[in-house]
Amino acid sequence: MRGRWAAGIVPRNFSWIIKDRLAVSERPGGYARNHRKVRRQEELLWLKAQHFDRVVSLLGSTHNLHAYDELGLTWSHFALPPGADLTVPLSGLYPSLYVWLRDGERLLVHQDELGDRLMGVIAGYLLWSALIPDGPRVITAAEQLLKRQMGAAGRQIVALAAELPPPGKLRPPPVAPTPAPPPLPGDAIEGPSVPRDPEPPADATGGSAGKRT
Repeated sequence: MRGRWAAGIVPRNFSWIIKDRLAVSERPGGYARNHRKVRRQEELLWLKAQHFDRVVSLLGSTHNLHAYDELGLTWSHFALPPGADLTVPLSGLYPSLYVWLRDGERLLVHQDELGDRLMGVIAGYLLWSALIPDGPRVITAAEQLLKRQMGAAGRQIVALAAELPPPGKLRPPPVAPTPAPPPLPGDAIEGPSVPRDPEPPADATGGSAGKRT
């Protein structure tokens, strides 16, 4: 496999949140009627070429998970369906991101599109993990990183994140440590600056994960 197919193409609306460690994009392959299998394949090839350790899907469905399995990409799924109470899924998602980043994984988090909900979720994580320990500042930072304004739905998620128990109080699913990947250029928050706490208990709730093949 050579040329463009070997390198793949960057997922649409790809942006680093924590430089070389945590990124977001829209669903690989496009969302809804815009989804294309060939484009998805190229974008997943790019993720593999850039040494991403895990794709974290926030879709309300299991779309794309089979494609991650086919290419040997480890995935985790935290469904955030429209209109649902996000307290439970965020209580599983945030400590999982915390542990994966602490263990050196390079992560891509996606929903169908890069909109208010994904912005709110990722800004909420920065607030919850104390990387940016102030609500107004974290909203401003997310808007600058993603080059778009955050609406009411995203701000509500940030407010919810502020009410969740801090790191060490919530328990993520067990994960295996992954060696730190090589650096990539990116224009984002320098990381990781997550403090190291004792390893949380392994009997956690929230999310499902796929295994690398």
